[in-house]
Amino acid sequence: MHAEYMTAYGWSQAAGACARETPRGHRLNCSAMAPRTNPQSDARRPGPVALALGAALMPAVAGALAVMAFATDEGPRLPSAGASAPHDVGSFECARCHEAEHKAWLGSHHQLAMLPASEVSVLGDFDDAVFENYGVTSRFFRRDGRFIAETEGPDGAIQEYPIAYTFGWTPLQQYLVEFPDGRYQVLPLCWDTRPKEAGGQRWFHIHPEERIAPDDVLYWTGIAGNWNYMCAECHSTNLRKGLDPATGAYHTTFDEVNVGCEACHGPGSNHVAWADAKAAGQAGADGAQPAEGSGLPDMGLAVVLKDPPTRNADGSEQPAFWDFVVGQPTKQRTAPLASPVQIETCARCHARRRLVSEDHVHGRPLLDTHEPATLDRGLYHPDGQILDEVYVYGSFVQSKMHHAGVRCTDCHDPHTTRLLATGNFLCANCHVPDHFDTPAHHFHSDGSTGAECVNCHMPTATYMVVDPRRDHSFRVPRPDLSLSLGVPNACTQCHADQNDAWADEWCAKWYGAQYRSRPQFGTAIQAGRTGAPGAAAQLRALAEDQGQPAIVRATAMSMLAERPTAAAVETARAFLREAEPLLRSKAVTLLELLPPEARVEALAPALDDPVRTVRTQAAKALADVPPELLSTEQQDRLRDGVQEYIQSELANADRAAAHLNLGLLFSRLGDDRRAEAAYRRAMALEPWLAEPVVNLADLYRATGREPDAERLLRDALARNPETAVLHEALGLSLVRLGRTEEALASLAEAARLDPDNPRHAYVYGIGLFSVGRSDEAMAVLTEANRRHPNDQALLQALMQYSLQLGRVDDALRHARALLVLEPDNPQIAGLVRGLEEAQR
Repeated sequence: MHAEYMTAYGWSQAAGACARETPRGHRLNCSAMAPRTNPQSDARRPGPVALALGAALMPAVAGALAVMAFATDEGPRLPSAGASAPHDVGSFECARCHEAEHKAWLGSHHQLAMLPASEVSVLGDFDDAVFENYGVTSRFFRRDGRFIAETEGPDGAIQEYPIAYTFGWTPLQQYLVEFPDGRYQVLPLCWDTRPKEAGGQRWFHIHPEERIAPDDVLYWTGIAGNWNYMCAECHSTNLRKGLDPATGAYHTTFDEVNVGCEACHGPGSNHVAWADAKAAGQAGADGAQPAEGSGLPDMGLAVVLKDPPTRNADGSEQPAFWDFVVGQPTKQRTAPLASPVQIETCARCHARRRLVSEDHVHGRPLLDTHEPATLDRGLYHPDGQILDEVYVYGSFVQSKMHHAGVRCTDCHDPHTTRLLATGNFLCANCHVPDHFDTPAHHFHSDGSTGAECVNCHMPTATYMVVDPRRDHSFRVPRPDLSLSLGVPNACTQCHADQNDAWADEWCAKWYGAQYRSRPQFGTAIQAGRTGAPGAAAQLRALAEDQGQPAIVRATAMSMLAERPTAAAVETARAFLREAEPLLRSKAVTLLELLPPEARVEALAPALDDPVRTVRTQAAKALADVPPELLSTEQQDRLRDGVQEYIQSELANADRAAAHLNLGLLFSRLGDDRRAEAAYRRAMALEPWLAEPVVNLADLYRATGREPDAERLLRDALARNPETAVLHEALGLSLVRLGRTEEALASLAEAARLDPDNPRHAYVYGIGLFSVGRSDEAMAVLTEANRRHPNDQALLQALMQYSLQLGRVDDALRHARALLVLEPDNPQIAGLVRGLEEAQR
């Protein structure tokens, strides 16, 4: 049917489902959410200073089975037990019946996501084009029907690289190169596919502002440029990474090279069987009923992406739709959105997330196989605006539109991947133009750039040099928050010659000063990030606010785990009863800190959570509790859960973070041999990382191998001499070895290298004070306190040492500063009272 098309894109006529092995390639900025480490201190072996290596994406738990039910009558419908296990049939098989949808898909970003390099698919100039970047001259040419890039290789020498696949289509196209061991790497040299008048039709480097040398972490032939891990899952259909953890080789396979029908609709074999039975006259009166003898409900579909219909009082069913309500300027759904399955299907790729398992079943909750990032520092601005390349899901689920039941297909055609309408006409489908598309609302001239809805409510951020992405949180511009929080705003993005104060003044003039009082969560998130006074109370209130988006509440809970309080623990317990798995998943981050008995009471039910991310993280949290605290049944479930957690980490076994997390797990379990092996595997994969080295050194400390810890740290510092955390770890090791002066020199170097991390100055100050150099210690701690006035550890040290030195006034001042940060802490309040009495 499409023989010419199929041949042009690398399929044979029979290739309905193209199962092939691929090696590896990837966009440097594709960042499909690298796994985050979750180093936890070993409860058996507390170190001299707790090592905080960063919060992980920790899933948590569900308290009662009643709130864990996802497969309700109104939820996604999965194949019945009687149906055979479905398998992929390929998009061309779907085209037999769905020709219109198939034609719409042809030429879409999904269909063009990845293709074998050919005359049809390659857009870049390979007619002996030359491109120079930071002294490296690259050439693009053809030979024997192949497209070849001549550029810098892993050893710095110029080499020829045949192009295996194209990656993406517009506004840029990237190119994948095959390497040994099943790897595909993405060239850092991209083709700008925009028209020439828009600045396109040129080669450019994905990192134009800096020289990325062969020894750089971001170099294109390394892990950051690896397709199999970073990008493959979202550019092909039914991809299996096929990593061999023992050798590091890949045997990656896919059913279709690009994003085909079954990437969203799931394997189609049962649906084809149902359609064939229906065509043969075996179907019942209702086409959605099982064909006679087929046992295939819902037309044999793997998942139904349409929202389930509403059931009327008379038993009839009616699809929900959007309609205007008298007196309301915006359409409303006739019934609440019954299922998140469509949005979560899109989120598998259109989200910044971590892979939990490749065993995806269409229609299951997103967190069964992927863990989305929350509004973390470095990814989002404190008010939730996009910062790093986070794609769409994380911003969209913050929006009022998502809360109202808007789905992706309300604005986007899923087959063409284009918008359903252009300009303000799209918004006018639900928002009355006479109310919104008027100067009385937007205060700009009709037809101007400022009158376009998206320019105020969906400002852009540009990634990969030429690719502007719109923020899908649909927020109201808040230049007042730009002044208080340092976040961007849409006003000065357009009016680049003006400042935020100017924009704030105009917004107040147009909308009244009360516009600054609109509810927002950025202040609480910023307080948590900076440790500002009252941060814990603000975060707890945000987490408990049922009116806030789940991703915002989950973010607040994650931040509460960094400063746990008794009140925060109670909030986390309540999260275990939430229907949203993301909230349950974050509760464990905090409840994992409970003593063993309380931890078992809180988290044991989550071992039966229906969502994989929740139950595996609950298993990790309970892994080291004494067996006598668990029933026999709970021990069995925990054993299975720990194995499932191990498998979830091995899904990312090509990254160091996975092995670091496994090392931490094995260390907690007392399996030092496997812990050491895991840390060493992490070090081998990404030798520039300090965390595996520091944790292995601490394991050596705990097992009486301090000289080995020193050698390990010195070897790591020879490779990474500017890494502050390694200098600190070496200093602590030298303290334990009794070599005080050497230790202080290492601790001083850590503080010098990373003055933005108050911990280094804290540890160095303690070391100085412990050897009687009190004046130097107080100077170091005071300067660090000046830079980090909300750091409680520094304030506590200053207060304690001031008392020891008889400086009661200084001690009281630091105690009062602590009380401002923790006004509800009775111990600090009592200390302040005692110091005030001592002054009288």
